[in-house]
Amino acid sequence: MLLRVGVLASGRGSNLQAIMDACREGRIPAQVVVVISDQENAFALQRARDAGIPALQIKPESFAGKQEYEQAVVSALKKYQVELVCLAGYMRLVGKTMLDAFPNRVINIHPALLPAFPGLHGQRQALEYGVRFSGCTVHFVDEGCDTGPIILQAVVPVFDTDTEETLAERILEQEHRIYPEAIRLFAEGRLRIEGRRVLIEDCQGEA
Repeated sequence: MLLRVGVLASGRGSNLQAIMDACREGRIPAQVVVVISDQENAFALQRARDAGIPALQIKPESFAGKQEYEQAVVSALKKYQVELVCLAGYMRLVGKTMLDAFPNRVINIHPALLPAFPGLHGQRQALEYGVRFSGCTVHFVDEGCDTGPIILQAVVPVFDTDTEETLAERILEQEHRIYPEAIRLFAEGRLRIEGRRVLIEDCQGEA
């Protein structure tokens, strides 16, 4: 049985494409069954349509508040029997409504080595701080801003000549590598949360 993945995206959806490619190529035992965006013109929706995957736009402004909006998103995800929710450039903080509906089944990727530089513009923050290394993080989502338990990280060197754009491009290459890998580990039942730590079990069930 393939893990049923729902993806929430707000923009161009390059991580969505990396996930869909990994599924199609059989590198992860999963399938993307629905893509949902809060933005009407998000290119992620077109990527989904091109792949024959249901693509839905759910407008937050159509609802009385965040809870009602998330209830609509949850209903759509459940309609497609989603087992894991992946945020891929989804520019909204996930709230209690969604987290209660999918406990420990919402993951995100962030373009920094958390807990450093959470929130927007992680690459810019890294450059302004003067770090020598940055990278990306896949983590479980909680009600904070990029504060959930960390699943995988990848390190990228920061060069003196880097701009926000060049650093972001190199980090994105690693995002496309580790996000599908994290989904694979989840699909294989190899992730176990213990407090702040995510333990990765081997195939024999030993961490």
